[in-house]
Amino acid sequence: MYLRSGDRPQASPRLALRIAVVGGVAVALFAVLFFRLWDLQVLSGRQYLAEAKNNRTRSFKVIAPRGDIVARNGSTIVDNRTSLALQLNTSRLPEGSAEANAELRRIGNLVHMSPHKLRRTIREGEEVAAGAPVTLRKDVGYDLVYYLEENKRQFPGLSVQRVFVRRYPKGTFGAHFVGSVGEVTEEELKKGPYKNLEPGDEVGQGGLEATYDKYLRGKPGLTRIQVNALGQPTPGGQLYSQPPTPGESLKLTIDPAVQEAGEAALSERGLPGAFVTMNVDNGQILGLGSNPTFDPSEFTRPMTQAQVDELYRNPSAPLTDRATEGLYPTGSTFKLITALAGLEEGLITPTSTVDDTGSITVGGEKFENSEGVANGPVDLTSALRVSSDVYFYLLGLRMWKTNQLQHWAHELGIGRPTGIDIPGIEGTLPSKARRNYLYKHGETDRPWSAGDDIQLATGQGDLQTNPLQMAVAYATLANGGTVPTPHLGLGIEDAAGRVLKEFEPKPRRHVPIQAGSRQVILEGLHEAAQSPGGTSYPIFNGFPIEVAGKTGTAERVGHANQSWYIVLAPYPNPRIVTAVTIEEGGFGAESAAPAAKTILEAYFRKALRESAKSSHP
Repeated sequence: MYLRSGDRPQASPRLALRIAVVGGVAVALFAVLFFRLWDLQVLSGRQYLAEAKNNRTRSFKVIAPRGDIVARNGSTIVDNRTSLALQLNTSRLPEGSAEANAELRRIGNLVHMSPHKLRRTIREGEEVAAGAPVTLRKDVGYDLVYYLEENKRQFPGLSVQRVFVRRYPKGTFGAHFVGSVGEVTEEELKKGPYKNLEPGDEVGQGGLEATYDKYLRGKPGLTRIQVNALGQPTPGGQLYSQPPTPGESLKLTIDPAVQEAGEAALSERGLPGAFVTMNVDNGQILGLGSNPTFDPSEFTRPMTQAQVDELYRNPSAPLTDRATEGLYPTGSTFKLITALAGLEEGLITPTSTVDDTGSITVGGEKFENSEGVANGPVDLTSALRVSSDVYFYLLGLRMWKTNQLQHWAHELGIGRPTGIDIPGIEGTLPSKARRNYLYKHGETDRPWSAGDDIQLATGQGDLQTNPLQMAVAYATLANGGTVPTPHLGLGIEDAAGRVLKEFEPKPRRHVPIQAGSRQVILEGLHEAAQSPGGTSYPIFNGFPIEVAGKTGTAERVGHANQSWYIVLAPYPNPRIVTAVTIEEGGFGAESAAPAAKTILEAYFRKALRESAKSSHP
């Protein structure tokens, strides 16, 4: 029996709805699949094709050598050498902790590093430059290189790269101002001139290396090669090569003879100290050094944070540049500033005379000359010659309510930035306002008094400055009132020695100084150095070059007397100033003055040779 079409059972509405829903879902899925395939093959086809091709290539950045740093005569202070560096790509370590630990143990055995030290090296490297290969060792031997070549599959994360490392052919020469180089940090990558760099790139991290990094740092090159399925280079697979552009050279104002003489003079005395020699007109630094010093090549090797901390905690502070970052009282070398303030403010004249009885008493406190010596009647010139404290005590006393002494010291650069192109510290110029503020907030035991200006007049009390600031002050008087900007950078040169840029920083400011004031102070300093009775006469008596210099013996709490000497030469129209200080070196004429003489002998070496020839025909 057959059913006619009209006799067939009708589908229920619920079943029809289910069929429609299932059919709709199927159509939607097929539509999504169709459009996805269309997107992959038509819209994004070129992109995925390019990515597929990229899987067959590897790109490597070729590090550019940094530019050299050379002295004014062209002799090399810093250049580069090539080194083989063993690097670990941590992203290629096994994912499982057990497997990763086993891999690290094998790597540690290979490079003779304990697992703890290896993990610390990796951690510190990733903190500096996350994502970049971590350098485990530099200057690895070829035996290790050959071993790794033969066992690539056992150490997939290890590679040996040829890198450039800073070289210091003169050893510790200029260690405090040349600075160091290191990998750019995560913080530096986010801001400033380094934000377009990549993790692992090296930049200047201090001193001149940092200041002139944009010139010294070259532009990296690029090499692209073809690889097989295992990621290994195929024969003749180099596809593209762009060589790096080396950095430009930085020429310095440094005179090697002056620098070597200054460093040797400090080293011979075996005490902490510093020196600065500078052109009084344009601020070019001819020599700048600090003792004790350090070997800058130490920073070319990977260092743990513990090693860095040990260097910084060293009680002799070898990393501190005492020439620009030292904080000291200056003793009698400050008297030049006190004399200038008295003359310019009309408080004294060149002929104003004081009866120096050896001491004065103010407010029940006695202020004495060194060893209580009485010099009798002295005017300004003779007071500078014999370094009469009483003369300057009385002059400081006359200015204690007026702030005149602080004004002139500040104008000459004490307690303010010098503008030098390496790090420096401003120091402290004591004043009534500052001390009274500290007293009000319970940070000192008394307010400002007359005794504070009496002490400041002779470079004592709360004064905290350094040789560079004092050299700037003396240079300002010597050139007639222009405060120079001290600098070590002279110019930028290309590989062929062509000058690309010259550095001629503008003066900081101009201080109006009367010609008569300048003349009488220089005369007093000249007599102090080369007239009988002068404080440095025993050192410079008979020196063929006429000079004007001032000794200083500074008292520091908890230390023996600090020796100072600042000299201008040649007299009466100086070209250079040299400032030397030696901690616990005694009187100024004992340590600092002989060291300054050694530096002057190096600077005037040609003139001294000619003088010697003429005196012995």
